[in-house]
Amino acid sequence: MEMISVFSSAIDAIGYDIKTLHLAIKFKQGNTYTFCGVPEKIYLGLMSAGSKGRYYDDFIKDRYHC
Repeated sequence: MEMISVFSSAIDAIGYDIKTLHLAIKFKQGNTYTFCGVPEKIYLGLMSAGSKGRYYDDFIKDRYHC
């Protein structure tokens, strides 16, 4: 999965696979987490969010477990 660098104080890079609905997020701390069953609209919302960390907290964190 290709990771795209993003401008964020908390997140370093984001990757998404439309075929498997897997979302990968690499945090500034160095950890990368994979989320499963993530709808494309959630990925697109994350990519366009003014605050990616806040969007992650509100719409992704503790959801979409693999």
